[in-house]
Amino acid sequence: MGEFMIFRSALITLFAAFIIGCGGGTQPSGSPNGTSDAGKQVRIGFAMDTVKEERWQRDHDAFQARCKELGVICEITVADNKADKQANDVDNLLTKGIDVLVIAPSNAKQAASMVEKAKAQGVPVISYDRLIDSDKIDLYISHQVPVIGRRIAEYALEKVPEGNYVMVYGASTDNNAHIMKKEQLAVLKPAIDSGKIKIVAEEFIDGWDSSQALNFVENTLTRNNDNIQAIVVSNDGMAGGVVSALSKRGLDGKVLVTGQDAQLDALQRIASGKQAMTVYKPIVELANGAVDAAIKLAKGEKLDTKPFMNDAIGKEVQAILLEVISVDKSNLMDTVIKDGYAKYDDVFRNVPENERPKQQ
Repeated sequence: MGEFMIFRSALITLFAAFIIGCGGGTQPSGSPNGTSDAGKQVRIGFAMDTVKEERWQRDHDAFQARCKELGVICEITVADNKADKQANDVDNLLTKGIDVLVIAPSNAKQAASMVEKAKAQGVPVISYDRLIDSDKIDLYISHQVPVIGRRIAEYALEKVPEGNYVMVYGASTDNNAHIMKKEQLAVLKPAIDSGKIKIVAEEFIDGWDSSQALNFVENTLTRNNDNIQAIVVSNDGMAGGVVSALSKRGLDGKVLVTGQDAQLDALQRIASGKQAMTVYKPIVELANGAVDAAIKLAKGEKLDTKPFMNDAIGKEVQAILLEVISVDKSNLMDTVIKDGYAKYDDVFRNVPENERPKQQ
């Protein structure tokens, strides 16, 4: 009898090892969140576009951690910035019988067909961070993208009220890039109309790629004899390329550069004066919200949402939009460091100790 019990225990352990999911096993005892009303463990598929940038690595890890915490099985795929690969990833996720599909789209328009496939199988869809061009999504969860666009432009205009501007937008296939462009130009319009500022160059950057941003700014500086006062950049990854282009000409710290995502390298650039600002978007809150919403959708529960107009398709979708915070050298201590998002020693690594702010 003892040998049978040992053999039975070994079989159970072996079976558990084959269960794949963010929870790393079965539903934790006493945690009903990750199960449906029928007692079935909820299975979420998360089709990501990329984890190339630090920001998206944080999304991946936070999403995975929340799934594990709530006892949810999840499958995460990464498309490496390839829309066709993401389409195949979604097909595979649907084949595995997921209960909810979460998509951070590579291409907003192409992702609409992925939504159609999921809905045809009765699978709810969440558009994560980036907005898909479909009114059939069940939820768009993101930070306040229009606010991000405005905050970036407002900061630039306050610090540099006159001069030549360069606009560096994200990927043209990403709705967020278009939303931010619209809001940035709306903020800058009065100054443009009055002649106080002049946009000498603007460009959408494929894949939000830093090297392409670097090349674009290098060419722009050459055409304008380095006479640029502000570069409005829509994320920190591209801002890194922009600062590199400026550094080659000894202009880093002399030309205002904006950003978004509060990546560590951007925070370091802000601390050392090479980048002016970034927009801090608490990623854990976003990932947790997406997982929590997915579980509710799997259970057929109602979400607390507000309508959001998708200008690309002229229709409203239901959304949960989270708050954002502008961060510059003056409030690094009170935001990203105070929240534990980044460490003091890491942020001020390139700043002499006698020039660093005192820790509380």
